[in-house]
Amino acid sequence: MLIPIQITSKAEAEIKHIMAHKNIPADYFLRVGMKGGGCGGMSYALGFDKPKAEDQQFEISGIPVLIEKKHFMFLMGMQIDFFEGDEARGFTFINPDIPRRHDQ
Repeated sequence: MLIPIQITSKAEAEIKHIMAHKNIPADYFLRVGMKGGGCGGMSYALGFDKPKAEDQQFEISGIPVLIEKKHFMFLMGMQIDFFEGDEARGFTFINPDIPRRHDQ
């Protein structure tokens, strides 16, 4: 089965750290999806959850992953990365197929 997303090594390490140290139940998966809509547009979501009937299940780098079937096409080609800087840290979603804008 085609896996729509990639998880970078930094994001993989952080996800596995969270799973091991933040009391995530063993039967939970990493849920990757979309939220929002309307004027604000769509945004991406990460969380931990139990599988539901409408989910597709994957294993990526040893991480059990859930993606709701209706979100599958929106996530195609996405790469999940983890950023850690002086001012902020967190997960980011990057689509390497879409060129980045370079503001001048």
